[in-house]
Amino acid sequence: MVDQLPNRGLELEMLQSMGMSSMDDLFADIPLEVRMNEPLDLPPPQSEEEIIADARRLLGSNMAMTESVSFLGAGLYQNYVPASVFQLITRGEFLTSYTPYQPEVSQGMLQAMWEFQTLISELVGLPISNLSLYDGSTAAAEALTCAVRVHNRKAEQKDTVYISELTPPDRISVMTNYCQGAGITIKYISHNSDGSIDLSSAQEAAGSCGVYVEQPNPLGLLDGGYPQLKEIIGDNTALIVGVQPISLGLVEAPGHYGADIVVGEGQPLGSPITAGGPIYGIFACSKPYLRLMPGRIVGKSIDVDGKEAYCLTLSTREQHIRRHRATSNICTNETLIALMGAMHMSLLGPEGLNHLALRNITACNLAKQKLSEIGTIALPHSQGTHFNEFIVELPSSAANCLSYLDGVGIIGGFDASQWYPERKNWLLVTVTDQTSAKEIELLAAHIAVWSAGVNA
Repeated sequence: MVDQLPNRGLELEMLQSMGMSSMDDLFADIPLEVRMNEPLDLPPPQSEEEIIADARRLLGSNMAMTESVSFLGAGLYQNYVPASVFQLITRGEFLTSYTPYQPEVSQGMLQAMWEFQTLISELVGLPISNLSLYDGSTAAAEALTCAVRVHNRKAEQKDTVYISELTPPDRISVMTNYCQGAGITIKYISHNSDGSIDLSSAQEAAGSCGVYVEQPNPLGLLDGGYPQLKEIIGDNTALIVGVQPISLGLVEAPGHYGADIVVGEGQPLGSPITAGGPIYGIFACSKPYLRLMPGRIVGKSIDVDGKEAYCLTLSTREQHIRRHRATSNICTNETLIALMGAMHMSLLGPEGLNHLALRNITACNLAKQKLSEIGTIALPHSQGTHFNEFIVELPSSAANCLSYLDGVGIIGGFDASQWYPERKNWLLVTVTDQTSAKEIELLAAHIAVWSAGVNA
């Protein structure tokens, strides 16, 4: 193997400095049966021009969501983000900044971070927000472990948390990964046939460390039972609510109906979908959770000259002084993307956010109306209030319908059987402020044609 390497003398010198005489010695711990002994199957070297031509060919095969009519959501949403957000975020003072360990030279970035926290706190109705997490799923999982840290001493059901049975499997997977290492048991709260939470089932969660639900829930329903939930589970059980942040321009903030921790996927505020990332997680809480929350926060104080000053404070992550006693192993966050959310919120203001939420729910109601006119399909939760997505029950599999729609240039939605395997005929249709009435009519027309053919 050494003979295949250039600069053999230098390679031998490096090996000898480690007490080895050959590359085989270096890889001696790797079992023979898993070693690759033949050359890698790679193309020959290319010039810069050839590499660029290949890259353009490969990238040219991609299709942006904006190039087709799309009704796909299920966690990530296409909302209009003002062009000024992208212009501002590419300024060097934002784009090239890293963790502001030296506050004396990072006041601008720290203030921008502090503004993000303030905006999130106002949005969700809770006094404390951290500086974001990786995404909505890690925020939800961190909320569960935080609830156990705070409530386990007084809990009747120690090391136990409850989550909505509608929680998407990908989020449950992240929650499970976080909880199993900490010895935390996850149990489920059931929902009624109309999609609303079963409050009698929620009574079983009283005395546990925490309860996690989503508003709107994964079926797109705004659940009116959540204000009663905190009364049922009691003060010694954390109520954790996962939110779609745009909805809070119209829907009551969870902090106002008893939520102790609010989490969510921040992507709809400030960030395009960009193939699933980068995105950022929202995490806000009430005061009892402050010193045991994950991540980091920026605080505002007064310096020796009596001027406002900002710095990282109460940083409980392991990269700071807490080390092995850290509340979380989150070692960074999505600050740049979170600041895009802050810029978006600042540009909208309360009235703008309300208008954006109204555009989403209005488009959703129009889509429900048009699809409900098709006699060959059904809307299982038609009496409920949806924010920007809802379930359509088809006469055949959703996969079959999506394949047909794809053939006519429409991304028809999300096959809900990927979440709920027994619901093979459920299609989750998503609309946002970017969905036009003509696009909704086009979807309805093609679903009508497809379903008529299925029933023929």
